[in-house]
Amino acid sequence: MTYCLGIVNRFGIVMGADSRTNAGVDYISAYRKLFDFSVPGERVILISTSGNLSMSQGVITQLKREINNHEETNLYTLSTMSDIAHYIGCKTRQLQDRDRPWLERENIDYHCSFLLGGQIQGEEPQLYLIYPQGNFIQATKETQFLQIGETKYGKPILDRTIKDDTPLDALAKCALLSIDSTMKSNISVGPPINLVMYETNSFVIRHKLQLRLGDPYLAKMRKLWEDHVRQAFDSMPNLEWEPEESQWNEDILID
Repeated sequence: MTYCLGIVNRFGIVMGADSRTNAGVDYISAYRKLFDFSVPGERVILISTSGNLSMSQGVITQLKREINNHEETNLYTLSTMSDIAHYIGCKTRQLQDRDRPWLERENIDYHCSFLLGGQIQGEEPQLYLIYPQGNFIQATKETQFLQIGETKYGKPILDRTIKDDTPLDALAKCALLSIDSTMKSNISVGPPINLVMYETNSFVIRHKLQLRLGDPYLAKMRKLWEDHVRQAFDSMPNLEWEPEESQWNEDILID
């Protein structure tokens, strides 16, 4: 399993991903899941992956090959982020259609999904989630973050924190806390963590970060967060229980 997320607002985009993959409790390895296909000054293209590793690697390899071969259609020739999302979806379907019969025979889940974030000259920053079926959705002002992989543990902090006017540095901290919360609750998600922050209309990635296991900042952030969550919990007022004469028990039906 994995966990990747993207956040977009008027200030820019933050994307982050863990690097853990596993094929059982006795075989754990790490692979990069966040890729930068940007052309400085022209377009920023960030892609993160989740799901079947052979499928997602196959799609990324195909994207790189078509760029290197100067194919007529590739990540650098498409004129909109929506076109790029459609293009990646088509590549995903093609690869799955090719390998599906053999993987299904062994009961192997062949699905993979992608997050696509970036900006092309003439457009606003955009963020897409591309499903295994090749269709996709776009993040909006009402829903400013998208996730793939093991999403449930890291979602609450995103729901409570992200606003349209949240500065990019704060979004980056929020993304990192979201990933760390997921690692705390699920051992199938783990470091190294890759994090990228992109500023609107800069058309260059100036902020990249990789945090490995035991990184001092990651350890400090986790301790501070846990301490403040515990303090907030301790400051919550006690429950006001109903008095003993409450008729609550009379509402319970007993067979």
